[in-house]
Amino acid sequence: MKSSKTLRILSRIYIFFSAASLLYVSLMAFASPQAVMDLVQVKLPNPDSFSSIRGVYGGVGLTIVVMLVRWALRDERQGTLFLTMLWGFYAISRLMTLGMEGPLGAFGMQWLITESFLCAVGSILLIFQLKAARIARA
Repeated sequence: MKSSKTLRILSRIYIFFSAASLLYVSLMAFASPQAVMDLVQVKLPNPDSFSSIRGVYGGVGLTIVVMLVRWALRDERQGTLFLTMLWGFYAISRLMTLGMEGPLGAFGMQWLITESFLCAVGSILLIFQLKAARIARA
């Protein structure tokens, strides 16, 4: 019982930490799309590019944050599964870039490490969640 409560708390911390990180970028994108792109030294050339960054990093990011909060409060396993995939696919996309376009800069390498770590944390939490669910059914 105590380990189940600990797992629930750790899962919620993981989800809320991820949500806060994504919320930060989302709010930045709404306020200043160029600020987001400055992180990777890209200059936005026209209003359509500002709109796209606002939409993807702002709008889509905020949608993800809302769903993460919902999952944290109602279904930690679903939230953990989603985040494990999100961080994992981010890491895979950076590895693909590394293999196809060449070495990543400091920004890309730092995020590859961060996203890989967050994917690993999510994977570990999922394993323990599945074990706890099996025990609860038995």
